[in-house]
Amino acid sequence: MSDQKSRIKFRNMYTNKKVNYLWVYVITVITFFVALILGYISLVFMEKVSVIGALFILLFIVFLGVIFDLLGISVTAATETPFHSMSSGKVRGAQEAILIIRNAGAVANFFNDVIGDISGIISGSASAAIIIKLNETMTLKTTAASIILTSIIAGLTVGGKAIGKEVALRHANHIVYRLGIILSYIKRRKKR
Repeated sequence: MSDQKSRIKFRNMYTNKKVNYLWVYVITVITFFVALILGYISLVFMEKVSVIGALFILLFIVFLGVIFDLLGISVTAATETPFHSMSSGKVRGAQEAILIIRNAGAVANFFNDVIGDISGIISGSASAAIIIKLNETMTLKTTAASIILTSIIAGLTVGGKAIGKEVALRHANHIVYRLGIILSYIKRRKKR
């Protein structure tokens, strides 16, 4: 058995890379401020709009979390190889796609954890704000509506992310290619 284990070798491109502690500190600070700003905005909007308007804002926040979770999974599942031939053929976005894949850890961390998780947390606080609006007069009906709303948001979030993961795994290279094209346009605009 030990002879068989010694013949098995796994290739891991991250084994020899150092942990980027600067990235950890920077992303922690960025996350704090993004959550602070988005949390404030969502709660201020929740105060000013009707319950229906607040529900639309809440659904948008959930949708945002699902989309960014899909993007983060795509980045980690994509393979670099097809983009090299595209890059040699001067296909727009191919170089940027390679850059995205080579920085998959940081990019996925930003998409999944910063945007995705913040969306989940803010959707929870937005749900709470809607529930407070509904429960100004506490009745059995408003309590039931609060429980149902919480369950619907949880179901939409988890179900949406499950669908997003399937899409991301099946179309990872295509999604990363689209991200590369967007990044190439952003880089081109910065040069102007």
